[in-house]
Amino acid sequence: MLTHDENQLLCHVEGDAPMGQLMRRHWTPVCLIEEVTEPDGTPVKARVFGEDLVVFRDSEGRVGVMDEYCPHRRASLVFGRNEEGGLRCLYHGWKMDVEGNVLEMVSEPAASGLAEKTKHKAYPTKEWGGMVWAYMGPAEQMPEFAPPLWAPIAETRVTIAKVILPCNWAQILEGAIDSAHSSSLHSSDMVPARVDGAKATSDRWLRPSTDKAPRLQAERTPYGFRYAALRRPIKDAATQDYVRSTVFVAPATVLIPPNNLYNVANVNVPMDDTNTAFYFIAWGNPAQTPETETWRKFLRQTVGVDLDSYYRPLRNFENRFWQDRNAMKAGNFTGISGFPNQDVAMWVTMGPIADRTHECLGASDLAIVEFRRRMLDAVQEFQANGKAIGTGDSVAASSVCSFQAIVPKAIDWRSYATTYVWEEGGAGADTEPSYNVTSR
Repeated sequence: MLTHDENQLLCHVEGDAPMGQLMRRHWTPVCLIEEVTEPDGTPVKARVFGEDLVVFRDSEGRVGVMDEYCPHRRASLVFGRNEEGGLRCLYHGWKMDVEGNVLEMVSEPAASGLAEKTKHKAYPTKEWGGMVWAYMGPAEQMPEFAPPLWAPIAETRVTIAKVILPCNWAQILEGAIDSAHSSSLHSSDMVPARVDGAKATSDRWLRPSTDKAPRLQAERTPYGFRYAALRRPIKDAATQDYVRSTVFVAPATVLIPPNNLYNVANVNVPMDDTNTAFYFIAWGNPAQTPETETWRKFLRQTVGVDLDSYYRPLRNFENRFWQDRNAMKAGNFTGISGFPNQDVAMWVTMGPIADRTHECLGASDLAIVEFRRRMLDAVQEFQANGKAIGTGDSVAASSVCSFQAIVPKAIDWRSYATTYVWEEGGAGADTEPSYNVTSR
């Protein structure tokens, strides 16, 4: 468990909070590209690190990410006119472009020169992997944008389910890296089967193990850490281990062990201290990776069915997450459909910020403990010398990936060579070098 002060340091991201300042040294997803596809279309409200933003696509197709509030009288630009190369405030007609330049001040005398002296807060942007990214840190420390490990090349199909959740980013991320819970919480959706590795069907993920108490081993890396959950396979348990290796890429990305068809990841963007944009991602070969509608339907994360138009879940504490107690009596473990919804129920019921001072951790929580130690060490190093984990010489190499496999006991998972799933059999894309988890 953590002390109160450690919990505060880990979780808080707003304003000058050290963790938020560390995260600002990275390119950060702000919204989905699908939310701002139309030039001169409807502006979108976003919130990251406690900062209210407006996102819009201008007449030339460029995406802007700016302070939501007009520099004049601080009215919201979300309701502004998106026209002729800029976003115009409704209040007095001030107009800003995607770089924050004030193009017009129709309420001011032309000779005043005030427009040339005024600059609105705007952030550098990049579109990649289905997301709009922004760099929100000091300009002089801005790294070059690098494709995330879950969207390594432009040809990758990246399919994303987005959910806005009313709880802190760290408790969501801890759920994502926790391999032990899946054998219980998701036992009706991730089903033991006599298969030679994880398999994806239209409605379930199959696993070659009935073992609910994995042995965990972790390895710290410059970019975060990776760990393995070792389980007894259904077949040849005396000589083999079923290994599921998860990768944490600081500050807020998890590469989840794949299935036979596609890779899985999630990104957890702190909107503020008590709200998070959770992105659950399938990625890989377009021939085998599900399309957006299929992915969201599989996860029970479809806008208009499971989520409102702002990606907020319709299932919540008050309606018991639509839990079906009759289904539980019939054998379904949770009575909650869609395994991300099962996770959400756990995360949300921990409270807006989980109180880690009252926990009782065990051997199956090794990855949780390592995440906390890694990020607390990282934020303390950042406070001491300004170096942010996952930047500069600690960037994760393109060879880093998660994996799952049945492996002879004599082989150490740390040196087990693998690739991300691109085509059946696990081969990487021909346009990239071979990806091997031993490189880091």
